Amino acid sequence: MASKRKSTSAGATSEPASSDERIRCGWAGSDPIYVGYHDREWGVPVRDDQRLFEFLVLEGAQAGLSWITILRKRDAYRAAFDDFDPEKVARYDARRIAKLLKNEGIVRNRAKLESAVKNARAFLAVQAEFGSFSKYQWGFVENEPVVNGWPTLKQIPPRTPLSDALSKDLKQRGFSFVGSTIVYAHMQAVGMVNDHLVSCFRYDQVGRRAR
Repeated sequence: MASKRKSTSAGATSEPASSDERIRCGWAGSDPIYVGYHDREWGVPVRDDQRLFEFLVLEGAQAGLSWITILRKRDAYRAAFDDFDPEKVARYDARRIAKLLKNEGIVRNRAKLESAVKNARAFLAVQAEFGSFSKYQWGFVENEPVVNGWPTLKQIPPRTPLSDALSKDLKQRGFSFVGSTIVYAHMQAVGMVNDHLVSCFRYDQVGRRAR
């Protein structure tokens, strides 16, 4: 959830959502889907491999689009991609890709769909090498979330040396649609980085859950 998801409020501080008085990161806005995602998921450490794979696929699908577009299609993606089971996705063939290209519930981009299958195969290879993808990915932050302390959205970087390193390694392992900006958004989403603003009510909550 790097700058691409905060572009509409790039210089904003946290603000209360319309439904209550709690202070949130400005990018959450007032859309119930976005607010729910911000309040329940974004920044919470994820160590389950299947959920990590889900976020990788969705982040790749998001490239060039808004994140809210992907969130609205999330259920359709789960149905289309066998609930993001990497072993099943890794077996998708040309016929399955052709079927996905006809699915109006997802982003029908051949390169992104083929990337999801390619990434599933690379994902399984990482699991085989490290025991789990979680162990591999979280190793880049020594198994502990990076806790930042940003007062405003405009201070949050779109990428960091850590996301550069993870992105480079993923590419070397055969992953695609894993540029550093996409990877940093992934790191934020799965809690490798706590980039909630310090004034956001979730900042401390996410920190407590991480501990």
